[in-house]
Amino acid sequence: MSRWFSNGDPVKDVSIDDRAFQYGDGLFETIAIRGGQPRLWDYHMDRLEQGCQRLGMAMPERRSLRESLDRAADASTEHTTDATAKIILSSGTSQRGYARPQPVDPHTIVGIFAAKPIAMQKYRDGVDTRLCRVRLALYSITAGLKTLNRLEQVLARCECEQAGTFEGFTLDADDRLICGTMSNVFVVVNNSIVTPALDRCGVEGVMRRHTIETLKKTDTSVDIRDVDLDEFRQSDEVFLTNSQFGILPVRRCGDRSWRSHPVTREIMAWMADSGIEECAL
Repeated sequence: MSRWFSNGDPVKDVSIDDRAFQYGDGLFETIAIRGGQPRLWDYHMDRLEQGCQRLGMAMPERRSLRESLDRAADASTEHTTDATAKIILSSGTSQRGYARPQPVDPHTIVGIFAAKPIAMQKYRDGVDTRLCRVRLALYSITAGLKTLNRLEQVLARCECEQAGTFEGFTLDADDRLICGTMSNVFVVVNNSIVTPALDRCGVEGVMRRHTIETLKKTDTSVDIRDVDLDEFRQSDEVFLTNSQFGILPVRRCGDRSWRSHPVTREIMAWMADSGIEECAL
């Protein structure tokens, strides 16, 4: 049975004229369903709305998107109490050529997949990572967004698969740390928490936003700024954030290792209290 749905009906193929297929012209959100509810829904919708504005697409009503998600979950054969939903918003169909037909009629497809839990050992001990050779292009008009064009991340992810690491970190052309292939990164420097600025490239993850908001509630500030490679290597702790797994400590990146994560563990406890149950140790 199809794992993809449109208005609750199974979708088994995509038109060759769909601009998502032809040009990656669209957006997507990957949402954790926990306890039968989409987690951080408003954050996902905020980013999707920002993406629609920047790409010049009409944003579907949030209520209609939620209804599409609920219908897909109801029609799915997956166990949807804990699952992963992917909402794809295409700019529609057109004949050959970059120019879009006007007005843009977005096409929404929702996929429902089984959740892939991370082993508890990784939350306790951390994960192995690497620095990727792939660099992210600077000053992209789509910086921060989850567009359907993810070729840089695909190539960087291939490096991780070949090396057998959980994640890989991407830099920009000026050797600044940006993010992981599927995650955002935070570093702890002299008990200060820092995360790279993403105004030039990278993706502003919803769990990154939730982490920053959670820390604000504990009167803990997060410095959002450039992080160069030397500062990353000399940091006291490193951790990853992602909408599906919450927070994971990093224990190794290449020949640099981090043996303990006291600040990260405290943040994980706060995140668990905020509803990110995977972070409860």
